[in-house]
Amino acid sequence: MSYSHLSFWYDAFMSHVDYTKWATYFERTCNMYGVQANRVLDLGCGTGEWLLEMHERGLTAVGVDLSEQMLAVAQAKLQEAGYQPLLYQSDMSDLPPVGSFDVVTIFCDSLNYLQDEDSVTRTFAACYNLLTKGGLLLFDVHSPTRMEAFPGEVYAQADEEVSYIWHSFAGEDPLSVVHELTFFVRQQDGRYERLEEAHFERTYTVEMYKEMLKQAGFADLTVTADFTNEPPTSKSERLFFSCRKV
Repeated sequence: MSYSHLSFWYDAFMSHVDYTKWATYFERTCNMYGVQANRVLDLGCGTGEWLLEMHERGLTAVGVDLSEQMLAVAQAKLQEAGYQPLLYQSDMSDLPPVGSFDVVTIFCDSLNYLQDEDSVTRTFAACYNLLTKGGLLLFDVHSPTRMEAFPGEVYAQADEEVSYIWHSFAGEDPLSVVHELTFFVRQQDGRYERLEEAHFERTYTVEMYKEMLKQAGFADLTVTADFTNEPPTSKSERLFFSCRKV
């Protein structure tokens, strides 16, 4: 299962990621739509970095993630900061009735982990049902351009306690990729244990996302790219979608 091992070192490996960029996008977009984001649901909340950001901004934020290990890290992190987060373990395409929200976020390409178009459509429908009237769905995904560039890429990081090698391969489905991770974790006796896990990601064209959102009932759709206010181009790597429940 994805993140069965990576969850424990995810924050260290992703220390270069600037989560304030998502916060800036969030605030800018809520202001653009005139939405007061008092209650926020974060799907694919992972280790809780965005949840922590929202709590520190005084928002009521609820997190959902499929990985029990990621949720355990998120809970410990937020509790250490003095917060008592409400967290649920669930597939985002099959959400339980977790409440009503002004904004639902699916950030840092979490939506790309869904296996097929039907799962994405069901996720959008679930988000629509959980939003208040006029509420917003905000999410980002890898662009087709970025997904096509993944195969053949190799990432590696070597530290004393844990090192990893990350290989990316083309998936069987269109615009999909499989990331194979190999970890080397230092044990108490000084030897290193080898661990492996795989991550599947898939994306779709802007037109397909628009159609799936329309089917779910969303309107007032805006698409931008790479943390800017600009529309996507053929070189864009990350696509941002915002839409409203009307």
